[in-house]
Amino acid sequence: MIKLKKGILIVFEGIDGGGKTTQAKMLMARLHKKGYDAVYFREPSGSRWGMEIRRKAAYKDSISPEGELDLFLKDRRENVEKNLKPALKENKIVILDRYYFSTIAYQGAKGISQQRIRKMNEGFAVLPDLVIILDIGPSQGLGRIGGREKKDLLFEREDYLLKVREIFNSFREDNIVHIKANRPLNQIADEIEQVTLGYLT
Repeated sequence: MIKLKKGILIVFEGIDGGGKTTQAKMLMARLHKKGYDAVYFREPSGSRWGMEIRRKAAYKDSISPEGELDLFLKDRRENVEKNLKPALKENKIVILDRYYFSTIAYQGAKGISQQRIRKMNEGFAVLPDLVIILDIGPSQGLGRIGGREKKDLLFEREDYLLKVREIFNSFREDNIVHIKANRPLNQIADEIEQVTLGYLT
């Protein structure tokens, strides 16, 4: 097992249908093969707040943007304390499927101040070391997830996702990498692995 000097937080972001979960798990499997200790978490998590978010998502207009924001913040606080911080303290690579960038993009597209959302996450949200944003057009993304049994009526709408995508594309910090997701899975995975290993080494 390769020992790291500190824990590393890698976040996957992007609109629905971009392949975040698939690519996050592929990266974890590839890192395991290379001898790294990597774990996977997601948002919403399995907390009571995360379960409430999933219940609300099945019904359009079932909750206000402010209500969504409150639930996501409560879920994130619990996820950070119970999952992220302990794993990072053990010097593991933590792969996280969505984080506060999604809150900024999704709730920001509904009119909540992006700056305000950032400030609300300061002080408790662990800063990521690497953020991978998978970029895909809303129509293609929705086409990929059209067969899902559970429809997410709060978030899976093309006009809305156009605004969300614009916000994701506006993130230009040094630790953020934008990757085109309208390509074969292994091609995307190869690029993500190269970016990750470049950071680790």
